[in-house]
Amino acid sequence: MTVNKGFLSLVNSSPNFSNQALENSVNALKIGWVAKSSTLDSVIATNAVLTTSQKTDLKATINNHAHINLGRQLNDMLKHTNTVLDGSIIPATSIAEQRTFLDLLQNVQSVQGLVIDLFGVDATDKNRGVNDHFGTLNNLFLETEDSSKPVFTQLQEVIDFITRANLAADTAYQNSLTDLTNFINSTVADSTDFQQTLDAFATSAASAATSFNNALGSEPYLTERTKLISDTNKINTQVTLEINNLKSIESYATDLTNNIAFTSLAEDTNLRNLIARVAQNPNWVKYFSEYEDSETALNPIFDTDTDSDKSSVIEQALITKGLPDVLDHTDILAVAKKAKLDDRINTAGFELLTTEQVIEKSCQQLGISLFGDVFNRSKRLLNNLNQRDRDLILADLNANEDSNTLS
Repeated sequence: MTVNKGFLSLVNSSPNFSNQALENSVNALKIGWVAKSSTLDSVIATNAVLTTSQKTDLKATINNHAHINLGRQLNDMLKHTNTVLDGSIIPATSIAEQRTFLDLLQNVQSVQGLVIDLFGVDATDKNRGVNDHFGTLNNLFLETEDSSKPVFTQLQEVIDFITRANLAADTAYQNSLTDLTNFINSTVADSTDFQQTLDAFATSAASAATSFNNALGSEPYLTERTKLISDTNKINTQVTLEINNLKSIESYATDLTNNIAFTSLAEDTNLRNLIARVAQNPNWVKYFSEYEDSETALNPIFDTDTDSDKSSVIEQALITKGLPDVLDHTDILAVAKKAKLDDRINTAGFELLTTEQVIEKSCQQLGISLFGDVFNRSKRLLNNLNQRDRDLILADLNANEDSNTLS
C-alpha cells in the first residue's frame, strides 16, 4: 500500500541521490599523511601523460602497505559508490543496456525474497543482504549495532593519534609523496624518457612507507597500527564484497528465479521424470526422482514448531485414528486380532491357531518374553503393539518434517 502523504512532492521532484554524506566523513579523515596519499592517488588518476600501464605499475609500487596508503583506499571507496549510484558498476555495451540505481535496488530487493524462499534463511546469512550490496552508502562505517566503535570513528582517533606524534618517519613519508606528486604534475606530453625518474620516485615513496610502517611497530603506536590495518581491511573487504555482489546481482537473481521455476514443474509427473533423466547434477536427480514420495509424506496435521509439540501431535493423531483401540490386555481375543494386523508379524497359518497360540506365536516373532501365563504374555504383547502405533505415527511425523524442511 502506498502512503499518499507527501507523495506528490516525490512525483514533482528528483531524489538527487548522492554519496555526499560519505564523502564528508571521508574528508574528515584526510589529514596528514592520509591527505597526501589521497592527493597523490587523484593526481595519478587524472594525469593525461602517464599511460594506463604506467599508472597501474605506479599504484602497485606505492601500495606496498595499504593501511599507510590509506588515502587511496578511501578514494577507491568513493569511486565505487559513484558507480553504484549511476549504475555503471555493471558494464554496459550500449546506452540501452545502461543500468540505473533503481535497477540495482530492485534486483537486490528481489534477491531478499528469493533467498528466503529457496534457502529458508535471511539474505544476510548468504552475504546477500542490503548492506552486502550498499553498505558503504548505508552508513555501515559510521554506525554499529553494538558497543564497538564505528570504523570511521576509530580511524579518526588513530589518524589523530599518529599525526600528533610528529614521527620523523611520518614526515619523511609525506615528503616522498609530495615529491612524487610534484614530479607527476611536471610531466608533459613531449617528455622523452621519464620512466627511470618516475620509478625512482615511486621506489622512494614505497621505501618511506615501509619505514613509516616500521616506526609504528612498537608501543604506544603498535596498538594504533593494528587498528589501522584492521579498519583498512574492513573497508577493502566491504568494497570488494559489494562490487562482486552487484556485478553478479542480475545473474544471481536469474539463477534463483529459474530454480523456483524448475521446482514448480515437479507437480507434473511427465516433466518431473524428464528433468530427473536429463539432469546431470545428482542433487537435481535426487530431488525430482524422490519428489512424489516426499510429497506423499507431507501432512499438515504433523506440522510442528518445536520438539515439545511432537508429543501433543502424536496424541492427537492417535485419537484421530481411534488408537489405542485395545486397552484391556485380559481381552485376549481383541489383543490377538490386533496382533494379526501388525505388519511385523507373519500370520501364515494363524487361522488354524487358538487365541492363546496366536498370542504365543506373536510374542515369539516380536522377541517378547513368554514368561507367565497367557494374560502376562497378552499384556506385554499389547504394550508392544500400542507402542508400534505410536512409532508409526512418529515416523509419519518425521517424514513430513523431513519433506517440509529446506535441505
